[in-house]
Amino acid sequence: MAGHDLTSSRLAAPPRPPLTGAALDPEALVLLGEQVENRTWSDGLPDFFWGEGVCLLGLIRFADAAGRPFPSRVRAWLDERAAGDIILDHVNHLAPGTAAVLDGRPATAALADRLLAWLRTSPAVTRAANGAIEHWPDGVWADTTFMAGVFLGHLGAVRDDRALLRELGHQWLAHAEILQDGQTALFVHGSHLGRPVRCFWGRANAWMALSAVEYLELADRHPTLVDPDAVDAVQTRLTRQLEALAACQPGHGVWSVLVDDQQENRGILETSAAAGIGAAMLRAARVVPSLSNAVLAAGWRAVAGSLSYVDDGALTRVSAGTVLQLVPFGYSVIRDDRPQLWGQGLALHAIAAALDALDAHQRASPDGPVSASHHASHDTTQDAGAGR
Repeated sequence: MAGHDLTSSRLAAPPRPPLTGAALDPEALVLLGEQVENRTWSDGLPDFFWGEGVCLLGLIRFADAAGRPFPSRVRAWLDERAAGDIILDHVNHLAPGTAAVLDGRPATAALADRLLAWLRTSPAVTRAANGAIEHWPDGVWADTTFMAGVFLGHLGAVRDDRALLRELGHQWLAHAEILQDGQTALFVHGSHLGRPVRCFWGRANAWMALSAVEYLELADRHPTLVDPDAVDAVQTRLTRQLEALAACQPGHGVWSVLVDDQQENRGILETSAAAGIGAAMLRAARVVPSLSNAVLAAGWRAVAGSLSYVDDGALTRVSAGTVLQLVPFGYSVIRDDRPQLWGQGLALHAIAAALDALDAHQRASPDGPVSASHHASHDTTQDAGAGR
């Protein structure tokens, strides 16, 4: 296509080298997580919305991976919101509900009930023909599987409610039916007027990969509450996606804002997507038996690459909240010059996934620990994308 605008791509800052060596040891990762955690609370979680939801779950995941109790500051934040009025007018307002479910006290269980009642009764919640919850009327976005679907899945698991947990699997597959590209296996950001817009946005791929892993982990713990055919279908689609992402990953680990390096976006890196995708890759290794070593290596590269952008506890080069762009160029001009709550949250997801993966490896091979940097630099014949 003629008329490409390469201005933003041409001026993109060069990539940083990924973390290596001792910077990826458990002690260093915990320290980094504490810095991200403290910066997040210092900057504040002012609203009951999707950024806060991503952060809250990241804070919970990090505490668990570090062997700590449920975070008291998360509990206090939930208590304050449960006692007051909250705005509920969009599916993104469901995102903090996952933290409320995992907290599990009566006040936060009641908060989860409020969110579920809104989802079931509000005329603002519209659905595509295949049942996918729409982000906006006539538009299905990848974001919704994480913001709404993960809440439903965890609520179903906690309450032994087969319908709710199966709804997460159904939502993921309904979104994948619309958003996963048949040729590349990558996910587009969303659809417009019923048609997918062919822009393979990095954070969309992170939302889909992470929500798939959340579903598969819940299915592994609660096999009687899920449909085995849905589990197999999610595993198959997720495997294809992660293998495709591994194949187009640059050597420094951080994909461009559109992961296929469309030329108007080439070199405009997006760290929150890499953090989320890396976390999903590491976690998928436990719930997708057929996952290749190439994907696991790509996950370590993504974590090591994205976490190198943490400055004073803030993940930098995180794109701002991004509405669906109808042409690739639109993604090249989204601001990325300040910390974002979803960046903080996804950094914590990445740190937690790395700590869990290192712990699992240590338990499997207690006499021969292998550092994260070894995994990050692991090379196989399938790592074709690693040298780009």
